Amino acid sequence: MALTCAPPLLNLKLKNKYSQHHFCVAKKSNSVATTPVRNSLSLDSDSRSFWANDKGFRTRFLRSAPKPNLMKVGAASGEGKSFNSETTQQEVFAWSSVILPFLFPALGGLLFGYDIGATSGATISLQSPELSGTNWFNFSAVQLGLVVSGSLYGALAGSLIVYPLADFLGRRRELIIASLFYLIGALLTAYAPGLGVLLVARLLYGLGIGMAMHGAPLYIAETCPSQIRGTLISLKELFIVLGILLGYFVGNFEINAIGGWRYMYGFSAPIALLMGLGMWSLPPSPRWLLLRAIQGKGALQEYKEKALLALRKLRGWSGEDKVSERQIEDTLVSLKTAYASNESEGSFLEVFQGPSLKAFIIGGGLVLFQQITGQPSVLYYAGPILQTAGFSAAADATKLSVVVGVFKLLMTGVAVLKVDDLGRRPLLIGGVAGLAFSLLLLSAYYKFLGGFPFVAVAALLLYVGCYQISFGPISWLMVSEIFPIRTRGKGISLAVLTNFGSNAIVTFAFSPLKELLGAENLFLLFGAIAVLSLVFVVTSVPETKGLSLEEIESKILK
Repeated sequence: MALTCAPPLLNLKLKNKYSQHHFCVAKKSNSVATTPVRNSLSLDSDSRSFWANDKGFRTRFLRSAPKPNLMKVGAASGEGKSFNSETTQQEVFAWSSVILPFLFPALGGLLFGYDIGATSGATISLQSPELSGTNWFNFSAVQLGLVVSGSLYGALAGSLIVYPLADFLGRRRELIIASLFYLIGALLTAYAPGLGVLLVARLLYGLGIGMAMHGAPLYIAETCPSQIRGTLISLKELFIVLGILLGYFVGNFEINAIGGWRYMYGFSAPIALLMGLGMWSLPPSPRWLLLRAIQGKGALQEYKEKALLALRKLRGWSGEDKVSERQIEDTLVSLKTAYASNESEGSFLEVFQGPSLKAFIIGGGLVLFQQITGQPSVLYYAGPILQTAGFSAAADATKLSVVVGVFKLLMTGVAVLKVDDLGRRPLLIGGVAGLAFSLLLLSAYYKFLGGFPFVAVAALLLYVGCYQISFGPISWLMVSEIFPIRTRGKGISLAVLTNFGSNAIVTFAFSPLKELLGAENLFLLFGAIAVLSLVFVVTSVPETKGLSLEEIESKILK
């Protein structure tokens, strides 16, 4: 039995708080499921829906979606009046049809995370006279910083390149190109004969990161059923963490091999190939096809037919069905309305004016503090940090990196499950406070607790756990929520550039700063920045739990 929203079928008049929620009926085989029951109103145990029984029909009202299109039903005429101009429908779908359109784009996020995890072990292998398998293992601090942050500079360049080309390429082709950059970058890194080729390969891999991080959430959001869109986009963050953990595992397995860093980086090549072949097998986004038609890039009827075929392929539907045709028509109408009402698209300068400026301060500030509190350094240099903490053997350090990765995965799951229950601000405030404490604890370890290596491990775990319930997932959630519709595209693009730019700078600067300041003073600096970020969160970041995007714009930004 599946739930689908329906027009008014019953003569019901609701005069209570539940009249602001979805009106749906239980359907099976395109017929309304009825049960001879008495008139009643009862809550489900999860308190997210309730059943109203009237005249032998059992009807379910969902409380999950904001501002649905409710119909107030007349007792005699059956005519209704909409409470909201927007129509929200629950799409009937099979989970099996959702897996592949989510999985293949999400592999782009996994490959990004894998690079972070693999680099942790590769930096140890590359600099070892015994294990590197090269005669150019003696890197300076600047050279090591370039190797580690090379992919991030590539990601920054990829974000800049794809911005004007995204609508031309489409989400599917953008992800196919990203997989090619991933593949070429991985293979070239694995066979790099010298430092110059290695740096070029890291840059190419980074181009794949930049394109994948732009295209993957767009493809997932535009092709998945609306009622599970939030869940799937949140799970993409989990795939990044899975990639980090996989990189730690491969690093641990190959750390004692001669030239093990080549295997660590090269392992991502078959995953990139799978991503490319998978995206090739998927259809283009139906919404993108309709958008191209509205933009006048082709005949409307031709693009409508392509979009219909793409939707049927995505859902596994065959033949001529009215459901997919109706969905395409509804999407086309909503796109025409949105396109017509936003003909004067926000300029780049408008991001720095009025409500958009306030949104950029909130969203841009979060992704900036996300990076300058040391997050990329702690992850990329987890192995070397643990080595200096007393686990001198490379194998010991990489095994502990695996422990760090598992803990990161678990805490990410906690954040995904709790962010809509507890809210954004409580998780941010608690997580950032713990972040500051862990960084100060790392500084204290290097200053006067050097005889207790478990302190470094505990501080790293605390840092990772607090990051994953705060800055990790919530920064990007807030960025996706906070920008007004006029400048949302450009605002999010600017936030992505801020993120990758600050990430690359912090990663590159970590090693030279560590030599200049010493580890104890560097982590003290990161701790002080974390305290400033806590003040920023407390004073500037609003709570957006339970608010629609329109309510955020009207109640918070204005």
